[in-house]
Amino acid sequence: MVDLDLCYTSAVELARQYRSGEISPLEVVQNSLDRIEQVNQKLNCFCFTYPEQALQKAIAAGQAFADAKARPLEGIPVAIKDFTPTKGKRTTRGSKLLEDWVPDWNPVLVERLEAAGAIMVGKTNTPEFATSGFTDSPLWGVTRNPWDTARTTGGSSGGSGAAVASGCVPFAEGTDMGGSVRIPAGLCGIVGHKPSIGRIPMDIIDTSYCNISHFGPLARTVSDAALFLDTVQGEHCADIQSLPRCELSIPSPSDVQGMSFALDVSLGFCAVDPGVESNLRASAEALRQAGAKVQEVDLGWDARIVDMWYGTWAIFMAAAYDNTTQVPLDENRDRMSQGLVKLIEKGRKIDAVTARKWEFERTRYWHKLGAILENHHALLCPTMAIIAPPVEMRDSDFGGFNQQGLLQCMDMTGAFNYMAQCPALSVPSGFTDGLPTATKIVARRWDDALALRIGAAIEQAMPWAQNRPPI
Repeated sequence: MVDLDLCYTSAVELARQYRSGEISPLEVVQNSLDRIEQVNQKLNCFCFTYPEQALQKAIAAGQAFADAKARPLEGIPVAIKDFTPTKGKRTTRGSKLLEDWVPDWNPVLVERLEAAGAIMVGKTNTPEFATSGFTDSPLWGVTRNPWDTARTTGGSSGGSGAAVASGCVPFAEGTDMGGSVRIPAGLCGIVGHKPSIGRIPMDIIDTSYCNISHFGPLARTVSDAALFLDTVQGEHCADIQSLPRCELSIPSPSDVQGMSFALDVSLGFCAVDPGVESNLRASAEALRQAGAKVQEVDLGWDARIVDMWYGTWAIFMAAAYDNTTQVPLDENRDRMSQGLVKLIEKGRKIDAVTARKWEFERTRYWHKLGAILENHHALLCPTMAIIAPPVEMRDSDFGGFNQQGLLQCMDMTGAFNYMAQCPALSVPSGFTDGLPTATKIVARRWDDALALRIGAAIEQAMPWAQNRPPI
């Protein structure tokens, strides 16, 4: 029998119970594997699981506690996204082009998790090459939302989002180039953090010079997200942009007395569901009640920033395809998702001078956000413009403008990868029509501790960790 209370116990609390002897790593890891088996047929969040190896490591973790040699994450189950290489284990990136790839190395993030004692119980589904806001890959199919299996988890870390939200693991790894951590977090009712650029060394995309790509945690509590981040953060020679360690407190402090926050519902260009807006305003009010000042602002952005981010992403994927395979696109076209094919084709049509000119425009958008963050500790906005859409929809179903001239979008995330230096934390804000909504906290550059602190204040005022999906 699966112990649901144990499934929804935080990593911080599991570590405490391990130390006190209330429970063993073997019990927790077995329960995690049992929960995966219970829900995976309905959700399709895991591509691979490793029961024998995980249980062996759990036994060793139990011995480490008995010998007083336990590490910070000793015996904590974790899931790794199938986009992220893992030594000796298939990593398909959701693509038939890589369905037999078995990497012979681990990235820094995986090395640090394992060195801290975390136990990888499985790898989670992702759309092909992590290029969609809907997790549906040619190899593994559709991942479904535990709050309503007719709805998407979002993408591209949708498998990780569903795994955490359904209680399979307390936290999971994701990657985020345009919202791929925050989108599943927002749609699944959990915490998702896009750290400052370089906070976690990024060494899995064959370039150290991409400034929109991040690793990030998905978790059910802010403190668990902080614990994950603290474990894997810190500079490394594999990533020239990686940052020195920052000071993180666990549990995260939640005092926001005297702080100042800016609030922008639409960012100047997004049509936002009324329920999403209402719950965002409830989060802002909770911060006011906690002693902070919240001022409504007009960021003054427009939909042009989405076009430039999308073009930049298309250029990256066109180059990445050529770097990954020497096979002409036409020969692989029928084996690939059509969304990815269109993205590559778009990227190939953009000339270098145009891309460089975008950087001038990008700078002007940054100056608008920078001016707000100079006078406020953080910007509050929605993570998602809508609740989770049906699994049959695709990214191409969004992008038109309503009668008010606002963009009808699903997420409000990619623009903040384009302004990559700022940490962006998504936290639950409530429900509308029975589905989760989320508030995004965009904090000052490099101050991940500040983003987590603000998230902890919202969590304290509007607790969500007790919420469990019906599955």
